[in-house]
Amino acid sequence: MADLHIFREHTLGMAAARKVAHAWAEQATNEFGMECAYAEGKAEDTIHFTRSGVNGTLQVTKDRFVLQAKLGFLLGAFKDKIEAEIVKNLDSLLKTGGTKK
Repeated sequence: MADLHIFREHTLGMAAARKVAHAWAEQATNEFGMECAYAEGKAEDTIHFTRSGVNGTLQVTKDRFVLQAKLGFLLGAFKDKIEAEIVKNLDSLLKTGGTKK
């Protein structure tokens, strides 16, 4: 098993961060077949995501995103590529505030 840990700080505030998080979950569902469950909290939201070979969480606050995931044996071989794609997608959404280009 391989672990992913991605941390991004931002200055969006909670409302805009939620917008980005919802866009990320939609993208993860549509493009990668993830099942996402969004749990909204007072100071922190959590997206639980899963599919065959992957499970993890994306924690969202007013000033940071923290993604943690476990990759199964087969996907673990592609850890670097998967991590790079997640980073690219998350950074793009943070840059655009969750709106699609």
